[in-house]
Amino acid sequence: MLLKMLSMGLSAFAQEATTAATTAAQPPAWMQFVPMLAIVVVFYFFLIRPQAKKQKEQQGFLSALKVGDQVVTQSGLFGKITGLNEQIANLEISNGVTIKLLRSQITMLQSALMKTETAK
Repeated sequence: MLLKMLSMGLSAFAQEATTAATTAAQPPAWMQFVPMLAIVVVFYFFLIRPQAKKQKEQQGFLSALKVGDQVVTQSGLFGKITGLNEQIANLEISNGVTIKLLRSQITMLQSALMKTETAK
């Protein structure tokens, strides 16, 4: 009888210890959000921030354009700016041939393209 009571007490003690260990091993609820937060931070630094920086540089480039600049458009046309307003640029692509295009379609200066070609 004593052995039976001792055995029951021991098993109850072991069960309590297991239950206590199980509850102690569970992390707090807020820890479940840490991996999600890490993913958001990685996306911000590797995708969102560089894209915003590139867009800001492009806006600065477009606002600094002036008449007489030699430029390249997104479609690959080379030309000289003969007129500008807020949204439209007049581009002379050949002697006496002028086209109108959106200012936002101008990609870079020809001098920047020439520097890239000579570096190769």
